[in-house]
Amino acid sequence: MPKPRGRGTAVYTKPPLSEADLVARWETRGLTVPDHERAQRYLRHIGYFRLSGYVRSFEDGSRDLVRPGTTFDDVLKLYIFDRRLRLLVLDAIERVEVALRAALTNHMAVQHGANWYENPSLFADPGAQSKLLSDIDKLMGYQLVQPKEKTSGRHTFVSALEYYLTHYGTPVRPPSWLAFEELTIGAIRTAYTGLGATSDQDAIAKTLGVNKDVLLSWLACFQRVRNICAHHGRLWNRGIGVYPMIPKSWAIKWLVDPSWQMGGNGNRRQRLYPVLVALQTILYTVSPHSSWASRLHALLADQPKFVLQGMGFPEDWAKDPFWAERINGDKDEIADL
Repeated sequence: MPKPRGRGTAVYTKPPLSEADLVARWETRGLTVPDHERAQRYLRHIGYFRLSGYVRSFEDGSRDLVRPGTTFDDVLKLYIFDRRLRLLVLDAIERVEVALRAALTNHMAVQHGANWYENPSLFADPGAQSKLLSDIDKLMGYQLVQPKEKTSGRHTFVSALEYYLTHYGTPVRPPSWLAFEELTIGAIRTAYTGLGATSDQDAIAKTLGVNKDVLLSWLACFQRVRNICAHHGRLWNRGIGVYPMIPKSWAIKWLVDPSWQMGGNGNRRQRLYPVLVALQTILYTVSPHSSWASRLHALLADQPKFVLQGMGFPEDWAKDPFWAERINGDKDEIADL
């Protein structure tokens, strides 16, 4: 565990302000707000602090001043775009997460038994197994203190965990394919990272179209991005803190043009763009006919240049064969389910 960084010493003294005062503050910073009542309604239901992160995107370089001509609607459009981006990214992460659960439980159960996760010899990190067992035990305990699940017709069913716990006493813990369905992406990542055999990790990664080292790196990024999206945080120009490893193997699908890393508004490797590429890389394997890339292209089509730069997108990004193959390829509606 790294040593915590030191805290600041200043005293926070900013007072809370009314919605009307907050709108007036924006106007003193140069933001044009034609309809105060409408702006206050958005503040009431979104919050000044959340929207202020988008206002800052329009600053002209002077402290707390926005570019001349910037309107409240400009800010609101950027906020709405970011919300749509989060939902689209969550769509891709869901597919990756589900695919990883299936790959992990399928491979390990076939190779080592249904309750393989209880075997300490399969883990290089005892702490990882201990955390995994604790998470599963908590899920079981929570399920058993809830009111009994009931069905109300031939098309309703109790959850798999409810059925197992109320029908079976041995083994105490359910098989991995059932237990892991209830775990978070963080717990799944911990289980995969903690495995002792490289051969197991590589076999699981191969089903997602990558190798062990790449998947270990990418899962850290995906978990971080998922948490941002799940908590409705600003994503489009966010400093994520962890970034995906660039594959060295030609067997892993990746951008054809290496110049994407050069130039642009800051280091593109430190922005959202390579995370989106990594998601599409895995989608090529787990959902090869998905329209996800096309929907991403459509979402970005009308965005101003600074938005694309903030995410690290190079100009003409969609022309790279990596993207063009899916943007222009045949789509399978079933693959989008």
